[in-house]
Amino acid sequence: MPQSSRYRDEQIEHVLLELVKVLEKYKASTDLSLIVLGNMVTNLINAAVTLTQRKTIAESFAQALLASVNEEKIH
Repeated sequence: MPQSSRYRDEQIEHVLLELVKVLEKYKASTDLSLIVLGNMVTNLINAAVTLTQRKTIAESFAQALLASVNEEKIH
């Protein structure tokens, strides 16, 4: 069951497009992009989430990521 968000789709899309532009600007490969984005997630959790909630948030994020990955062959 999808979760509702407190953010509008337009807000999310705008930020996503800006992040994509930065990665394209630096010609970041897929693996470099994943490293950078993973480090960003880690930094956000460590900076904004209490120590007692970090593992729970990280696990929730990982579950949401797994649920959003399309298992159909795209390439």
